[in-house]
Amino acid sequence: MRYFVAVAEELHFGKAAQRLEIAQPPLSRAIARLERRLAVTLLERTSRRVTLTEAGAVLLSEARSILSAVAAAERRTRQAAHSRSRLVLAVKSGTAGELLAKLLDAYRAEPNAATVDLLLCEAHQQQELLRNGQADVALLHLPFDSTAGLDTEMLCTEGQVAILPASHRLAGRSQIRVAEVTALPELPMARWPDHGGSYPEGPGPEVRNLTQLFQLIALGRTTVIIPESAGTGLSRDLAAVPVLDAPPVTTVIAWPSQSRLRAAADLIRVATRL
Repeated sequence: MRYFVAVAEELHFGKAAQRLEIAQPPLSRAIARLERRLAVTLLERTSRRVTLTEAGAVLLSEARSILSAVAAAERRTRQAAHSRSRLVLAVKSGTAGELLAKLLDAYRAEPNAATVDLLLCEAHQQQELLRNGQADVALLHLPFDSTAGLDTEMLCTEGQVAILPASHRLAGRSQIRVAEVTALPELPMARWPDHGGSYPEGPGPEVRNLTQLFQLIALGRTTVIIPESAGTGLSRDLAAVPVLDAPPVTTVIAWPSQSRLRAAADLIRVATRL
């Protein structure tokens, strides 16, 4: 699987062999054996290029999941051998600040609480970190994040706010509507990457985290509608205005469905109690 993924991602046997730190002939033989075993052609080879067949594209997706599961199993097995367990909690940077602080404080007070390592990440990274075993639990925000293949418990639901430059004519409003925010030609909406890492079309700047986003808003380059908890503690050059008709955002705690970590179960119990 590792050999196939390397070739499928590089689309070049020489580069894949360098990446794997092996010679090219055994790599070619391994791929040929895999194709014979499956009785399908995975890669089309010519003297100039290597391309994935439809069957190869399917196997690439499956193989990535398999390798992620193996890595997760290795990590969790090693973790189980330690007398004092550690727990990795993935959170999108800048979100769930008050809730996260309360959760960590409450869990720390639990008997035999594990050490919690906080993994701050960018948009949509939490799900992949859970699936490949780099994180044990994560805070996700619906409807923005996907929970496919994960177990979840709902923690809270909140409204959304528009973040504007403090000097903007709408910054002093008590509330605003989505259409008013999206119709501002001088402040095109910021664009977040989708689950595949691609950005939607539009005139607004591409952003990956709140630090970058807030700096662009302060400079009068963009605006955004985000959960109200992410708009707390803003600098003086920014303003948060409640968006009356924005859909509510639900924060959930998520974990891999196959997880059997006692420490994770304890953290989830504390989170739902809060």
